[in-house]
Amino acid sequence: MSAAADARPVFRQAPVTVRPPATTANIGPGYDALGAALTVFDEIEMAVTGGGLDVSLAGQGAGELPTDERHLLVRAARATFDRLGGQPPGLRLHCVNRIPQARGLGSSSAAVVGGIVAARGLVSGGAERLDDAAALALAAEIEGHPDNVAPCLLGGVTIAWTDEVTGLARATRMEPATGLHPVICVPQTRGYTAASRSLLPAEVPHAEAAANAGRAALLVRALTVQPDLLLPATRDWLHQNYRRASMPQSLDLVDALRAEGIAAVVSGAGPTVLAFAPAPSIEGVEAIATKVAGSATFEITAVDVSPVGTVAIQH
Repeated sequence: MSAAADARPVFRQAPVTVRPPATTANIGPGYDALGAALTVFDEIEMAVTGGGLDVSLAGQGAGELPTDERHLLVRAARATFDRLGGQPPGLRLHCVNRIPQARGLGSSSAAVVGGIVAARGLVSGGAERLDDAAALALAAEIEGHPDNVAPCLLGGVTIAWTDEVTGLARATRMEPATGLHPVICVPQTRGYTAASRSLLPAEVPHAEAAANAGRAALLVRALTVQPDLLLPATRDWLHQNYRRASMPQSLDLVDALRAEGIAAVVSGAGPTVLAFAPAPSIEGVEAIATKVAGSATFEITAVDVSPVGTVAIQH
């Protein structure tokens, strides 16, 4: 259905809980299109109150992120309530953030999608009045691009794009192949999408663009059917090397892992490195990363296949 609401919303009295996942986007040649949800989750509890706004944060970003109307999650929730016909009298949010901030793992997308889904869950019939297609379009409008919000909302592996006629974000979801073992190497330094994008040239050679398109097509099969193709499928010509000056250690780690036959890419805008390792080689990823990347944290994840669109309503 359309996101536009034709009646004032009826708000649920019970709180709702949403667990938006971390995401990885680009995945090498799939620049601004391919993404996957990972099994690292923020947790958001949202409830309607009699008045005011009460925001509490724990975990990543606590003490740094705003706890007022400027918080991205609050902004996303407010936009959702507007689409559904009106604001609640008051709002209480408690967020436990486990997704590293500004590391290329979709922390902002998790806030946007979490805010939209939680707000939708607080409205009776909200999922019918703002379906997943409309939620995705709203999330991409707030975030600025759909490649992270799509897997965060839908789960699994996604391909996202913007419709040329409507200007709205769209996405298709795919089941991941059996045997994917994502390992994330998260450095202490932060990265920011706007700064990373500013390093990209306005034009690239035609031969490189053609090569990148071919590997992106191969990557779809590697992620969903044939993971033994991940090493050649993750070869990128379009963006990673252009960003090397902003995160040289990350790109050095990508090079070192790939030299050992392990498919590795920069996650999103970086500086986190994502490796797809065969289960027996996970220790090898950590050994190489410790040598090349120095102080970093490592986490073995999986591709999260559960859509975040279903919320837990407390009773």
